[in-house]
Amino acid sequence: MVRGSEGATLAERLTVGVAARLSRYLQVLTQAKKMGKERISSQEIADYTNINATQIRRDLSGFGKFGKRGVGYNIDSLLGEIRKILRTQGQHNIALIGAGRLGEAIASSPIFAEHGITIAAVFDNDPAKLGRKIGGVPISSLGELDEIARERNIIVGVLAVPADAAQGAADALVAAGVKIVFNYSQALLDTPSDVQVHTSNPAVELLYALYFHLT
Repeated sequence: MVRGSEGATLAERLTVGVAARLSRYLQVLTQAKKMGKERISSQEIADYTNINATQIRRDLSGFGKFGKRGVGYNIDSLLGEIRKILRTQGQHNIALIGAGRLGEAIASSPIFAEHGITIAAVFDNDPAKLGRKIGGVPISSLGELDEIARERNIIVGVLAVPADAAQGAADALVAAGVKIVFNYSQALLDTPSDVQVHTSNPAVELLYALYFHLT
């Protein structure tokens, strides 16, 4: 385990708020690297995230000295360090449930691969879609989820299904041993206490952004 100067492990020191902000920094750094940038300042990160530059420096200094005043941060080095902190290094396999328009968009996006995340399996309950590929991955029947999830070491399930199908899909993921569910549907999911559910709702996120813009 990595320990800081006060003897606390990273897991103990990393609050939900810090983890959320580090994830946003990671997103900016990844894009900046794709644009050919080698260094970036805390103010530039602030401009892209709307997080105060002082807060950014405070977040990063809590895990070591990554930048120099007047020079900024080396993007490659900072990317590697944040990935270590967030434990996102290596390869992580996820299962996508739902091969509709949203599912196709998710499977075709390069964003996951940029962060070491592989869509290792795609499932749908429409017989007409079985065997067809999206994002280079063949669509399998939801009935095969248990076997494929264990065989391919699936650790996360992404739900891109209608609300009325979400609970059944979540139940199938839980039965297959998946402990993290990312929910793109509007459904409220009932899962065991040891299963983490993260729900993404663009409308709610927009209202959140509008609140801070209008107040």
